[in-house]
Amino acid sequence: MSLVTLLIAYLLGSIPTGQIIVHIFTGKDLREEHSGRTGGTNAMRAGGFAAGLITTIFDFLKSYTAVWLAKVLTNENPWIVAVAGVLSILGHNYSIFLVQRAQGKITFRGGAGGASTAGAATGLWAPAGLIIVPVGFFVLFGIGFASLATMTTGLIALIIFFIRALNGSDPWAYVLFGLATEVLLIWSLKPNILRLKEGKERLIGWRARKKRKQETIREASPE
Repeated sequence: MSLVTLLIAYLLGSIPTGQIIVHIFTGKDLREEHSGRTGGTNAMRAGGFAAGLITTIFDFLKSYTAVWLAKVLTNENPWIVAVAGVLSILGHNYSIFLVQRAQGKITFRGGAGGASTAGAATGLWAPAGLIIVPVGFFVLFGIGFASLATMTTGLIALIIFFIRALNGSDPWAYVLFGLATEVLLIWSLKPNILRLKEGKERLIGWRARKKRKQETIREASPE
């Protein structure tokens, strides 16, 4: 039952919701648009705000469901539940349904895992979502970097479960979830981290609009 539970968690996470939703909205292949990832941010770029929001919600729910099912199927075995959460995010980032072969190399496409991390963490402890989601949205739309917001979700989850494990409220297995998740997010965002260091990372939200406005003004100004 534990193995079946973990397989289900990975398969649930692997459902390419962004790919499906953007195709329904626009007919586009999300893997060929912008960053090529299938998460909410790229879905928003390719299909508009509604497509991005729906993708984010479903990415959240599929990992939440994976953790909830793991609790039900294993009588809340903390280690299986924690690993199920990690596998749901792994499935989102490296989906079995988006496997490709190019130049003799097999790759698994997917998203970066921010919404899935928030969903899995909420499945482990429901109030976690009330902390992670607002902080994530603040970083996303306030600071303007989707990659930074994604990494923040894993870090906040790690902090939450570490504090709760210290006071005996949650098992240490949940701390492992937070740590493994943050490693997964950083690994999947290596190109973005490099662009952040170089000051070339894509902006979204008000900072992106401000940058476009400044560029328009510069282009319109006489030399």
